[in-house]
Amino acid sequence: MDQTKLMELLAAVASGEVSPGEATDKLKTLPFEDMGFVKIDHHRELRQGHPETIFAQGKTPEQVAKIATRMREHGSNVLATRCDADVVEAVLAAHADAVHHEAARCISITSSPAKALSGHIAIVCAGTSDIPVAEEAALSCSFNGCTVERVYDVGVAGLHRVLEQQSVLSGANAIVVCAGMEGALASVVGGLVDKPVIAVPTSVGYGASFGGIAALLGMLNSCATGVSVVNIDNGYGAGMMAVAINRIANGAGS
Repeated sequence: MDQTKLMELLAAVASGEVSPGEATDKLKTLPFEDMGFVKIDHHRELRQGHPETIFAQGKTPEQVAKIATRMREHGSNVLATRCDADVVEAVLAAHADAVHHEAARCISITSSPAKALSGHIAIVCAGTSDIPVAEEAALSCSFNGCTVERVYDVGVAGLHRVLEQQSVLSGANAIVVCAGMEGALASVVGGLVDKPVIAVPTSVGYGASFGGIAALLGMLNSCATGVSVVNIDNGYGAGMMAVAINRIANGAGS
């Protein structure tokens, strides 16, 4: 935001011409910061309750590090997803307190932890090969103040394993299910609970899985109710949907 416009807005609030609530509404719609190679939305947290996330894939390590720096200068926590080794090295060099979440392929920098929400989100995955996607979802949730319960390696090839987790699943405010192969686990979980299930098809499986397309189609054709589906390997998107549901369960917006 232009410094002059900010001062004018603050003066209007001080004089009573603009209420604090009106000022907040104005801030929500203010422009982004144009750095040439990126336009950073510093006001996203005001609108959506969480800061902008850096999708590192396709960006240079230097670009990711610069974005993280500017976000921190504006008081934001930082989450970067799909970080390769070069990005990790660049961000850690620029920010000594950055944390590399290797399994999730993410980096986080937390100056002020997000407000803790009650209840929990269950992150479920069919097999160990699905863990990277599941961990991306789990980190997206915990970064935004949610408690996460992990239920891993409970695929339908051994159905008793997921049935043993009934209390964790039924007690969750939202459930993320990551599965490759035929993607049947999402339907199974959806049939066991009365909570929203976000299904994530993963690109795991033999040739006929077609890089996750078989799981995607299987999940889209789920006969269980209350199952929604995100794109292949989109752990972040599923995690953020679960965060939104959990916020509603915590009374946000009421």
